[in-house]
Amino acid sequence: MEVIDGQWYIEGLDWDDPGCVHSAEELLDVIEEVGFLPLFANDIPGFSVENMADATSWWTGDEELDPWEWRVVLARTGRVAYGKFFSGRAGFISKKWFPYFANCRRDGYDFDALYEEGKAEFRSKLLMDLFMPEGVEPRDIDVGALEDLGCSPALYTYEMKERAGFGKGGQKNFEGVLTRLQMQTYLVASDFRPRLNKKGESYGWSVALMTPPEYLWGYKFVTSRYRESPSESRAKIVNQIGKYFEADEKGLKKII
Repeated sequence: MEVIDGQWYIEGLDWDDPGCVHSAEELLDVIEEVGFLPLFANDIPGFSVENMADATSWWTGDEELDPWEWRVVLARTGRVAYGKFFSGRAGFISKKWFPYFANCRRDGYDFDALYEEGKAEFRSKLLMDLFMPEGVEPRDIDVGALEDLGCSPALYTYEMKERAGFGKGGQKNFEGVLTRLQMQTYLVASDFRPRLNKKGESYGWSVALMTPPEYLWGYKFVTSRYRESPSESRAKIVNQIGKYFEADEKGLKKII
């Protein structure tokens, strides 16, 4: 995707191209085969939903045909994670491959340990504290009991911003901090829902609901690659990309 003379232009394929993906179901099959896929074009040729979908179907609002709407459909399946995982830009990681990214990106740290080691800033902690009960180890969290402990299994992004004290007169750079936590695989988008006005009517774009991936798939699964070094997980990710796309080290480093 690029901007020319103030207009957005989408790369992509013609609808009749044999390689064109036509539905959320077809895209899910691709993601589960490849393992992970950015939403928009990047430094690795062909490695995105944009490169695989019909260029004229974007932002039509048609859930059946619009690749932008497919992110909503797929986030709800529980079979992939959606978030800003690739150079701060959106994309998908399959359930199978998520533990490799978690180990590679987290360097073996749960968030509480990362913060205690001085490797995470206070603003990140403000957001993570909305989901994590104080004094409870991540591996011991009972998702069903979170609300009783004053935490939530999932929150709208605007709720996170308000509850954590970001905005006018408060903490700064909410979007940047939220993106960093997604890049580190501590938060993912589990659903998208429209905002409601005082009459209960929906309006505007659908808003992401964020949650720790451990609440989707369990702590044991998400951290299952902690037993290997982050470099080993990275090498497996690189090898998986190489099965389907041609990429140089510069492109790989930017994406991974």
